[in-house]
Amino acid sequence: MLDKNHKKFTLWVLSWPILIELFLQFLLGAVDTLMVSRISDDAVAVVGFSNQLFQAMTTLFTTVASGAGILIAQKLGSGRSKDARKIGIMALLVSTLIGIVLSVVLYSMAVPISSALQLPERLLPLAGIYVSIVGGGMVLVAMMSTMSTVIRNTGNTKGPMYTAVGMNIVHVFLNYGFIYGALGLPQWGLTGVAISTVASRLLAVLLLLYMFLRAFEYRIQWREFRMFDKPLFKEILHIGWPMGVNLSCWVFTQLIIYTYIARLGAEELAARTYMNTLESMCFLLGMSIAMGVQIQIAHLFGAGRTEQAYKAAYRAFGIGIIFVGINALLIYVFGSQILGMFTADPEIIAIGVSLLGLNLILQPGKLMNMTLGNALNALGDTRFTMYTSLVSMWVIATGLSYVLGIHMGWGLVGIYCCMIADEYVRGICALIRWRGQKALRKAVVPSAETAVPTPVEPTPSPAPAGA
Repeated sequence: MLDKNHKKFTLWVLSWPILIELFLQFLLGAVDTLMVSRISDDAVAVVGFSNQLFQAMTTLFTTVASGAGILIAQKLGSGRSKDARKIGIMALLVSTLIGIVLSVVLYSMAVPISSALQLPERLLPLAGIYVSIVGGGMVLVAMMSTMSTVIRNTGNTKGPMYTAVGMNIVHVFLNYGFIYGALGLPQWGLTGVAISTVASRLLAVLLLLYMFLRAFEYRIQWREFRMFDKPLFKEILHIGWPMGVNLSCWVFTQLIIYTYIARLGAEELAARTYMNTLESMCFLLGMSIAMGVQIQIAHLFGAGRTEQAYKAAYRAFGIGIIFVGINALLIYVFGSQILGMFTADPEIIAIGVSLLGLNLILQPGKLMNMTLGNALNALGDTRFTMYTSLVSMWVIATGLSYVLGIHMGWGLVGIYCCMIADEYVRGICALIRWRGQKALRKAVVPSAETAVPTPVEPTPSPAPAGA
């Protein structure tokens, strides 16, 4: 039975559904951006800005979900399925409560929050509409994120993938109807896009809830949501809070960087939003591999198979770098034509084209950071990634971005240079930490066969890009 369970946690079995799910999420964002661009470039700027704000707000419930996901994979690897079940239930309960609070705040304070973040005044009316509607449904994002994480870490990565399919289909059709006044729907523009987003997320929550209740060996009963295991919840927070700080560093520094870009002008803000879409095309496979290997390593580590866990990170990085490099090169070659699909504004296209070469440099560093950072998180070594994020993101990504982009007048090019430096600094730090095997040697995770992980033989470390 144990060997059969391990087959569910191979990199390929875990990663390909995540890839399709991420691709569909990317497609949702790309179609969203493409359709919203038919309204106006100002509407695109508002959507891009709002998404950064929403990501910043999600850090609280993501902290719980991320810690719970790693623990679930570890507990299942060690044969402690009852604890894994309890962790999933508590994570959903706490995340939902946090999501309700965020929904109330964003719905009632949409314009003041947007104004405080220096969104150009002419964009505030649109922001008030979009942020209040989509932000008011933040509880749906909390539930969706947590249930997807729990389901994925049980080894079922196909369930969230199927959900993404349904959500995308509904969202595209509703977007089309609301933007163009088709399918019997009113032509509500950005308001309709916001309603479409919330409606598609509600469908996703219903589908995921059905799968969540059946994610473990026995169906979860509603009465179980009244239980709360404090020691297990402390384990979640022990792993999760540094990941939450890490993620919050990223989203808040990105939000601050967006305020820098907003100061440069609405055209730069729109160009950055379009470039986000292009960048997403570059690392979809790399991200899916990084997410898959985190689940795989956590499961192997829980089972005491630490040497296999160590090698798995390098294998994932080696596979990912090939595909990320190819994707980044294609974007560099065809980027200007793709940008032309989103906007006819020559200034916005020119700004985007100027960043294509820098994106080619950015992506390998981003992959290294994602893959090895996730590997460390899978072992529970989350404080190290937190410390490197606190220093690198705030000093390099944020501080130097202001110096080069705003103070020295380099604009978006200066900001991108700082983003590149930040990714490589964090990636190299993660590589050094992983090669040292500190977490693998010191951490102890109970296993179904032994209470102590198998020590890693002190053989020379394989090359980072090994197959």
